[in-house]
Amino acid sequence: MINLFNRILMLKHSQVFSEVSSESLRVVARELQEEKFQEGERVFMINERGDHMYYIASGSIGICIEEDPDSHNYVTTLVEGQCFGEMGMLDDKPRSATAHVLEDSILLVLDKSRLLDLISKNPELAFGMLRSLSLRLRETNQRVANSS
Repeated sequence: MINLFNRILMLKHSQVFSEVSSESLRVVARELQEEKFQEGERVFMINERGDHMYYIASGSIGICIEEDPDSHNYVTTLVEGQCFGEMGMLDDKPRSATAHVLEDSILLVLDKSRLLDLISKNPELAFGMLRSLSLRLRETNQRVANSS
């Protein structure tokens, strides 16, 4: 079981919560559910409803954007400390990718309804998340500009 302090540190280093206050992170960290996945499993499939986001406590996840569920053409491989699945939590669109478990993994999972409840009770959480996502978009824009 991953302790509260380590959960807070993990969230603080994530792209989604990097700009959220430590006190707000403590509230979020308490809501994370620990789940174990085995190599070869899928966390979720492309076009499914997205109502959970995931933080990799250990292991690795391959992200594939092809419709074929058996495709292993990964656009990225995510490792410990990274998060995924956040887009579906925020935009109510179906999953844009399939998440394959590449090695046995422990994921910390946050349910969308819990996140919305936390935000309604702690609006500063939403502002921190928006700042984090804005910085992420700026970094992406800069990478695209630099590669042109």
